[in-house]
Amino acid sequence: MKTPKRIEPLIHDGLIDEVIRQLMSGKEATVYVVRSGQNILCAKAYKEANKRNFRQAALYQEGRKVKNSRQARAMEKGSRYGRKMQEEEWQNTEVTTLYRLAALGVRVPQPYNFHEGVLLMELVTDSEGNAAPRLNDVELTEELALEYHGFLVMQVVRMLCGGIIHGDLSEYNILVGAEGPVIIDLPQAVDAAGNNNARSMLERDVDNLATYFGQFAPTLKSSQYGKEIWKLYEAGELHTEIILTGRFTASTKAADVVGVIREIDAAKDEEAARQRRKQEAK
Repeated sequence: MKTPKRIEPLIHDGLIDEVIRQLMSGKEATVYVVRSGQNILCAKAYKEANKRNFRQAALYQEGRKVKNSRQARAMEKGSRYGRKMQEEEWQNTEVTTLYRLAALGVRVPQPYNFHEGVLLMELVTDSEGNAAPRLNDVELTEELALEYHGFLVMQVVRMLCGGIIHGDLSEYNILVGAEGPVIIDLPQAVDAAGNNNARSMLERDVDNLATYFGQFAPTLKSSQYGKEIWKLYEAGELHTEIILTGRFTASTKAADVVGVIREIDAAKDEEAARQRRKQEAK
């Protein structure tokens, strides 16, 4: 096929030799099957921000670290430079996250290179060597649905133990490779400790799995793995060998509102005293 404009720099720089075909086009990128020497790879060409249809990106970027203060200020102001930096940060997140997750033992495509807004990575294939289908295109038995669901829930646990939440996990960004499910599409990955929306995103990811696999294994529809996982995470009890039940019991202990207010008032008094001392010193 004719070489897409976004792929041309990789041809010129010798990173790939040929574009074989377009594999898919999504809300944030177009993916191509390419040849690099004797290897067949994926090339994910990210769409520019004004052509990308990913809503509420700011929710996902909360808590992410920026290289330096100049870039942070520019991104906050929304200047031309700031928008460019924000776009680079969005794309680099997937590359960084793929390497981190691979190191944690999460089943994701192996990344190889990132050049001119294009991510080169492993082409996930099925048992016959063809490009692996997405989960939503695969017909499942109840037994296989339970197996895949159990595996993916534990992948979510492994990710969270590493401080990462997918943030957009569903049957549309999971491939079914020769060895089972492979998680893809991670530019919106969330910092579990630094994002105020982390809990809701984690629970949504897990609920999406239950809803999809529940079509084939109805017992999953009433499971509460997301809430159970987050409770264990908050308590510092989550680990990769944990045995989950899918059940969750909300705490009935009343919140100590008076105690919280007391702590707030004490902090205010302490700050007021500090300001008085500061004025007196002047």
